[in-house]
Amino acid sequence: ATASEEGSLSKRNLVDNGNFAVHQRGGTITGLGDPNLDRWKTVDSGNLDNLAIEITQSNDTPDGIGEGYSLKYQTKTVESAVASDEFLSLNHHIEAQNLASLCYGTSSAKSITLSFHVKSSLTGTFGFNIYQEDGGDIIGGTYTISSADTWEKKTLTFEGNTGDAIAYDNTNGFRLQWGLWIGSNYTGTSNTSWSAYDNAKRFNGHTQNGLATTDESTWQIAFVQLEIGEVATPFEHIDFATNLARCRRYFQQYDATNAYTRFALGVAYDGSSIAAPLNLPVQMRAAPTFASSGNFDTLPDTVDLDTMSVQHATNEMVEFRGVDSGNGLTTNRPYVIRADNDTSAKIQFIAEL
Repeated sequence: ATASEEGSLSKRNLVDNGNFAVHQRGGTITGLGDPNLDRWKTVDSGNLDNLAIEITQSNDTPDGIGEGYSLKYQTKTVESAVASDEFLSLNHHIEAQNLASLCYGTSSAKSITLSFHVKSSLTGTFGFNIYQEDGGDIIGGTYTISSADTWEKKTLTFEGNTGDAIAYDNTNGFRLQWGLWIGSNYTGTSNTSWSAYDNAKRFNGHTQNGLATTDESTWQIAFVQLEIGEVATPFEHIDFATNLARCRRYFQQYDATNAYTRFALGVAYDGSSIAAPLNLPVQMRAAPTFASSGNFDTLPDTVDLDTMSVQHATNEMVEFRGVDSGNGLTTNRPYVIRADNDTSAKIQFIAEL
């Protein structure tokens, strides 16, 4: 089949949230190495000295593509210098079983094409790579930003990997990695064909490191698509509900919508603990870990809950535990776990790659 009209072929984009419309965590992300907009995160070498950043969801996007957002990176405190063993990248990980159609590890391995729009306050050449978890292989390329503060479309095509198969499971299949600024340890060896990973192959050809050393410098990305074949087709727009459900396989967040939002109904199994089951609306990639922030108490009795944790979890349901160190609960009594006069309270279930 030939794509003669935009949207004539569906389900071709292997990237989740390529239009950055889903941002369950919300707000501005400042942590290095933290997930930010859903399915995206920064990764660094772990030895940075001064760098501080901001990642935001921006409504600044290229014209003529359709509705969506961009991911905007901005340097807020510069690194004193780019050491040879330092780097910062933006990563997107793809679940292995979602790559089954690539036929990797066989003579029929298929070429893939990456397309995206990028905008930066700095011009120059940036590195990109795909790391294949199964086999430990890497391939990469570069793209050049020619005009500052201007949206430009970039396209990179990669041959299929005939050497190593991708397992049909729920582990990490691909790591897509955009170099933001890269030390020389990671740039010195050609990576234009699939080969065994080496640090020097990671971002071969990357030369623009001003994002590390230029205060308030910016880099934005929008409408990311990875697809089978050697031609970049128009960006595939999917409905928001489908996009959100695909993201919720890896992360689910529930925020207080008012000061006393009710999160779950549980039962006290002793004087200090409540077990509260919650059926997840989307099956997650794996049994999730649990995180919470804010203040919680119970209804009735308004017993303060000092800690929240996971009691039991599968990829379809979670039973989390609220603990009152004051031993003020009544055994076998039902309780609602709610926000305690806290509009910022939230709970999270995490099964990220």
